[in-house]
Amino acid sequence: MEKLGIDCALGWPDAFVEFVGAHAAGRAVAGEVDGGMEWRRGLAYRETDRRAREVTGRWPLSVSTDRLGLTAMRCAGLLARLGESGVEVDRAGSGLVVEVYPGASLRLWGIDTRNYRVDAEARRRALGELTDAAPWMDFGGFEELMIASGDAFDAVIAALAARSAAIGASEAPGPELRAQAAREGWIALPEGALRDLVRRRD
Repeated sequence: MEKLGIDCALGWPDAFVEFVGAHAAGRAVAGEVDGGMEWRRGLAYRETDRRAREVTGRWPLSVSTDRLGLTAMRCAGLLARLGESGVEVDRAGSGLVVEVYPGASLRLWGIDTRNYRVDAEARRRALGELTDAAPWMDFGGFEELMIASGDAFDAVIAALAARSAAIGASEAPGPELRAQAAREGWIALPEGALRDLVRRRD
């Protein structure tokens, strides 16, 4: 199975969507705006974000309250065009498209992520760790570009995370979360070692 890994939230939290719709319609919102930090956090983060924090110890960027929302708007248009072209788009990850989170993937694979997004030397160090962890990987001569650009580096990690999902080596939403994940999106967090990505699971 092939997978297209997209490093962007594929949807918004159900609670946030409900809140915005109710606010626009002038209806009272459960919890109200003085509901406290936990209530606001419920609007800010999806179920998959909570799972990512549980597994990695860090919150992903919030699609509701961070500039990531602008990227998610563009991503929604991309998903719509993919669907119109006949591509199966399932935000929970069962189709061609799967949501990935490069920073979390690196941490789960044991790669040092300190400053890697902003510092070339940190990316050089992380690239060395990647090579040690999976010596079968061939970066096709793009190593210097990966070191020079955090975006290029993340693109490669996104491809590896998509590979992880394609061979069944990433966490999928449980049956109780499947419908919610189909609306909000679901991050395919890798399970297992980088070295195992070269092999397909039976």
